Amino acid sequence: MSFDLSFERIVDASARHLYDGWTRPDLLVQWFTPAPWRTTDAEVTTVPGGIFRTVMCGPDGERNEGTGCVLEAIPGERFSWTNLMGPGFAPNALGEGDFGFTATIAFEPVEGGTRYTATVRHVDEAGMRDHEQMGFHDGWNAALDQLLELIRRSPW
Repeated sequence: MSFDLSFERIVDASARHLYDGWTRPDLLVQWFTPAPWRTTDAEVTTVPGGIFRTVMCGPDGERNEGTGCVLEAIPGERFSWTNLMGPGFAPNALGEGDFGFTATIAFEPVEGGTRYTATVRHVDEAGMRDHEQMGFHDGWNAALDQLLELIRRSPW
């Protein structure tokens, strides 16, 4: 049985820009969290075993910090990380209410832009359902829209 949540869109942006948006902390903090939340800090090391860390803050003072492990970073093609491990592939203890997952973002150049596919594989059905109820599809699509707007405003 699969515990995946996924979506795919053809977007008007290059695979390189999309990959950079995911892997450059200075860019990640500008789009990663759907408004009105915001990402206040990020750290990404694009080697297997590297760190993927974000700090997200909510409009009412909520704070959510997550640290995971980069599994794969292929420029312009794919970026993958998990919260089940920390940097150096060390086991990660999840906090109460957290769910284990591995996320893969794939970028495939196609006519008219890039096929952007986000897949999040969960440890179990409960984690998948929690993530779905949190608004996975709306939230991840809104964040992608924010990344696309960033690329339109100031392609680096």
